[in-house]
Amino acid sequence: METKEKIEFAGLPLTVYREIAAHLRQVDGVEVDLIPQSSQQFDYNQSQVGGLSISWTANSGSDSRQQVYQILAYYQNRYMNLI
Repeated sequence: METKEKIEFAGLPLTVYREIAAHLRQVDGVEVDLIPQSSQQFDYNQSQVGGLSISWTANSGSDSRQQVYQILAYYQNRYMNLI
């Protein structure tokens, strides 16, 4: 069974979202997609991405989840204090 989770970092730039996605894709049993921004109006101060959709496949274990959360915590600590 596959489980999905949506992660949002308000105001995070597209490039950082792509970096996070690339980092997470290196974890076994994890798939990541960028969620498009749902706003119809462009705002330079808002992210161009609505968030990340993270999927864990049936063969991913608790180590994979722990690794994903560690990666997310790293990026949250690094970038969210700057916004």
